Amino acid sequence: MDTNRRLDTLGDTSAPKRSDAIVKGSSRAGARAMLRATGMDDADFEGPMVAVFNTWTNMGPCNMHLDRLAVPVRAGIRAAGGTPIDFNAIAVSDGITMGSEGMRASLISREVIADSIELAVRGHSLDGVIILVGCDKTIPAAGMALARMNVPGLVLYGGSIMPGHLNGRDLTIQDVFEAIGACAAGLVTDEELKAVEKAACPGAGACGGQFTANSMAMAMTFLGLSPMGLNDIPATHEDKNDAAYRAGQLIVDCVNNNRTPRQMITRPALMNTAVALSATAASTNAILHLLAIAAEAGTEDFDIDVFDVISRSTPVIGDLKPGGAYMAYHLYEAGGSALIGRRLMENGRMDDAPTVTGRSLFEEILDGRETEGQQVVRPWDNPVKSRGGYGILYGDLAPEGCVVKLAGHGALYFRGPARVFESEEDCFEVVQNNGIKKGDVIIIRNEGPAGGPGMREMLGVTAALVGQNLADHVALITDGRFSGASHGFVVGHVAPEAAHGGPIAVIEEGDIVSIDVEARCINVDADLQARLDNWTPPEPGDLQGAYAKFARLAASASRGATTSFPYTT
Repeated sequence: MDTNRRLDTLGDTSAPKRSDAIVKGSSRAGARAMLRATGMDDADFEGPMVAVFNTWTNMGPCNMHLDRLAVPVRAGIRAAGGTPIDFNAIAVSDGITMGSEGMRASLISREVIADSIELAVRGHSLDGVIILVGCDKTIPAAGMALARMNVPGLVLYGGSIMPGHLNGRDLTIQDVFEAIGACAAGLVTDEELKAVEKAACPGAGACGGQFTANSMAMAMTFLGLSPMGLNDIPATHEDKNDAAYRAGQLIVDCVNNNRTPRQMITRPALMNTAVALSATAASTNAILHLLAIAAEAGTEDFDIDVFDVISRSTPVIGDLKPGGAYMAYHLYEAGGSALIGRRLMENGRMDDAPTVTGRSLFEEILDGRETEGQQVVRPWDNPVKSRGGYGILYGDLAPEGCVVKLAGHGALYFRGPARVFESEEDCFEVVQNNGIKKGDVIIIRNEGPAGGPGMREMLGVTAALVGQNLADHVALITDGRFSGASHGFVVGHVAPEAAHGGPIAVIEEGDIVSIDVEARCINVDADLQARLDNWTPPEPGDLQGAYAKFARLAASASRGATTSFPYTT
């Protein structure tokens, strides 16, 4: 350990701290002896002991650089008088597992990561935690753990990937999945698909559009759990290490001032976050994850319906993929999250709130700058769309609600015959064989939190439909989820799910389905209740381990699909 740090930065070392439980007093000599074996000495026991909780893995670009990013984080902690303690968790790549059985592990991993953070920090009585995150589920897991523990902490996002380039065009992983569908339809050759595959992902960083990772990184900023601007910096940008160093310093300041997550995670902050996400047509996964974070924080009066209310009053001002033209890197160059916040603040769509820096959200926003001539964030009076990126529907098919994604299309009504599939694979095979026609309403069931289990994303199907130029001519409904890269007329998170006897379990081929976003209705021209009265639940699959636990414990998607619950006497 570095014993040359300035001890005068430690503050009042006599004040009690959480880590005293493992390092203070003669009775803790055994614990100190073991810590000395790691290189610690008396100076390291004096200041705050801070977990540097990493989700590093080289299984994909999103998290592969986080081991290097931890180096300046640790240096910042030491410079501020703290002692960094390293931990690591699993991460499951959505992009790599997409369309496979492995995708079932993605949402389950969110719970495992959150639990791991809690157990590491509480188990060792640490004073604070900084969580380094990258791919989709690592980010909400960090927010959930902080909300649950309420120990001083912050989230540092590893950053977005840079654009890929091919024939003068910027690429993201979205383009690869859409090229798969185009190849199946004979619109591009195998060689052209291979060229897109090779060019789409140029290096470290999470998927480059306003997909789930960048949506949730923005969420952490507007929740106040990440310093404004730090998450916007791309993974390979020269400023990223300096941002990590400052984050390391900041977490010690949070500990010294007892700045805790639940001071930030309030209903106004959650509403601010929902507004920012709706204004950028962000991933529908953000709804699931914000509900889970709110549940962990014990925040009342924040439910799925707020997203519909917010979307009706908030235009889309961020022209971002998947429905728009630009990527996260371009948003950073234009002015980043602060620019989104400024537009919303100036037009009365946000309330001021505390942040992890000790300054208010509005103070942080007003420090931002807009790049002259930028076109990524539109003026308020010239939005990409007049309505935000989400709709919440109820009806015959979804008594507990479902989420419609409005990115990339203007349609608010669809009616057509059902094409029913029992799994994502069954549907994908038909799509790839050109078995879907214009006007169809695709139903994919048994993909919910328990029924999957794991609530897989349907990017393979939605991207294939885009590649075949069908995205604006069919609808897709599922009790599963959608990737942040999905677009088209898609409805997910149908609750109750099929495995729990939701009406989606008994819809039949050819039933006429109506989706009316303005009326908030999703109905079927059939007596679904009569069918349910004669419905027998299918035998559960042969589940073991983490999959079985999740299937048993997961809440409804309308409540965030979390497995956590408060202990009450």
